[in-house]
Amino acid sequence: MANPLLVVDVQNGFLNRYTDHLPDRVAELIERGEHDPILFTRFVNLPDGPYPRYLDWDECMGPPETDIAPVLCQYVHEDRIFTKPGYAGISEELAQYLVGQQFEQISIVGIDTDMCVLKVTMDIFDLNIRPILLVDCCGSTAGLQSHLAGLAVLARNIGAHNLRDAGLSGGMMAAPIHEARST
Repeated sequence: MANPLLVVDVQNGFLNRYTDHLPDRVAELIERGEHDPILFTRFVNLPDGPYPRYLDWDECMGPPETDIAPVLCQYVHEDRIFTKPGYAGISEELAQYLVGQQFEQISIVGIDTDMCVLKVTMDIFDLNIRPILLVDCCGSTAGLQSHLAGLAVLARNIGAHNLRDAGLSGGMMAAPIHEARST
């Protein structure tokens, strides 16, 4: 039986002090060899979309912000990366792929737990595919509170038993503290 992994929006434009540890964790997870196939989503902000129009946010409209994090590029196959505009969750193309493969469950990791990861996970649930969210391989660009808020909503909507730990956090709930380097 296939054990797919969906990597949601782990791309340059979403890497900050709260999320920049996630690409390495996801790479470590992939290197375990427990998941196949490895699928990716990539968020692209459209110039005429709701973000510029309603939120005055015009980032992530193209490279390098829309590029998958460099450490993960070696795992990306062009036929397994699915572009999505906005909170759209899974694209029709990804939905058809998942249903066509007859996956019974899929592990999910990525950025932002409280936004795109949440929407993608609930969309997969609506496809009648069991989503398994690996909580220590997810995070929010807005920090721990937003990550936890997303987990709370997901626990209620997909079942807390489908939120799991991949064992990659080193015992930390929040992003690792970045210590200032002396020169």
